[in-house]
Amino acid sequence: MLATPRILLIIGGGIAAYKSLDLIRRLKERGAAVRVVMTSAAQHFITPLAAGALSHDTVFTELFDREAEQDVGHIRLSREADLVLVAPATADLMAKMAHGLADDLASAVLLANTRPVLLAPAMNPAMWANPATRRNAAQLAADGVRFVGPNAGAMAERGEDGPGRMAEPLEIADAAARLLAGEGPLTGRHVLVTSGPTHEPIDPVRYIANRSSGKQGHAIAAAAARAGARVTLVSGPVNLPDPFGVDVRRVESAREMLAAVEAALPADIAIFAAAVADWRAASEAGEKMKKDGGALPPLALIENPDILATIAHRGEGRPRLVIGFAAETQNVVAYAQAKRARKGCDWILANDVSARSGIAGGVMGGDSNAVHLITAAGVEAWPTASKGAVAERLVARIAASLDQPETSP
Repeated sequence: MLATPRILLIIGGGIAAYKSLDLIRRLKERGAAVRVVMTSAAQHFITPLAAGALSHDTVFTELFDREAEQDVGHIRLSREADLVLVAPATADLMAKMAHGLADDLASAVLLANTRPVLLAPAMNPAMWANPATRRNAAQLAADGVRFVGPNAGAMAERGEDGPGRMAEPLEIADAAARLLAGEGPLTGRHVLVTSGPTHEPIDPVRYIANRSSGKQGHAIAAAAARAGARVTLVSGPVNLPDPFGVDVRRVESAREMLAAVEAALPADIAIFAAAVADWRAASEAGEKMKKDGGALPPLALIENPDILATIAHRGEGRPRLVIGFAAETQNVVAYAQAKRARKGCDWILANDVSARSGIAGGVMGGDSNAVHLITAAGVEAWPTASKGAVAERLVARIAASLDQPETSP
């Protein structure tokens, strides 16, 4: 999958068009560039101004637009996209597509298109069940068009219920990501990634945390998705957009992270990039602890669950490849080798997070990293690179290892 996929969203005329505004936002949250075409009927439900404000691009509405068509704009629109997404795909639009009609901008773009097409149908259940619609849907499927939905449920028409609801924006965004990913070295694999810090509460306003930004974990999740994997990202509190095509589960504490990790299993590969707090307060104060000028309040600490060791030592259901991270400030390789043996994981990526690392901006919070990959076979020193490049190299190494009969711990 491309790092910044370009999606042409065609919005058809139906009440479900209001969901397309949220869909634009969901696609952009996942890193996509979105350009919008609206039919004349769609403009009775939502405005081009709203779609343009969310997509940050021109919204196209007219086939015979004097400016856009000077360079045959309807051809250019389809050629400049990686995916054409129709949501809502009305019965009328589906019929035009199935029969090759091109009497407006949307249908002309679809007829001229050579990119993958994903439809999110939306119509009354009787229209969806109509033999003509069923024939059109079958023809479009035979032509290679992909579908997401429709879902069953209550309709806009009072008392109407059944299949015909447009799939929810998150469902459509995930389907678009899978289609863009195509076949990759991790297609068919489930990759579980943890990222970011954890926040361990002391009282309602204070917590124990660390300086992890989540950039490396999020980059790994995005790289795995581009390699075709189904990715679950369990993330602590970060200020980062969700990677495109990734199922993100947000948590705060180490205990919440462990629960989310266990709920996401089974997985083929588990990568623990989160900087989980080692300790938490033995008891959380119910009210804000006050500074009264007297003795300091006691702060007893207890250990948090060890997520990496818990998953690495699982019997049934253990991922085939369990990978940890070791952020160290001294004796980086030696400490990481000991950690790999102690935790029971297959690989460890060790990095120097001290001021001596020489990385501009520092590793924690910065955009670059320099790691040592530690396996049973030995130690590999990787050169300093962007966290995105480190993620791509790790994913390529994982894919190569899975081609072998077994991964040695």
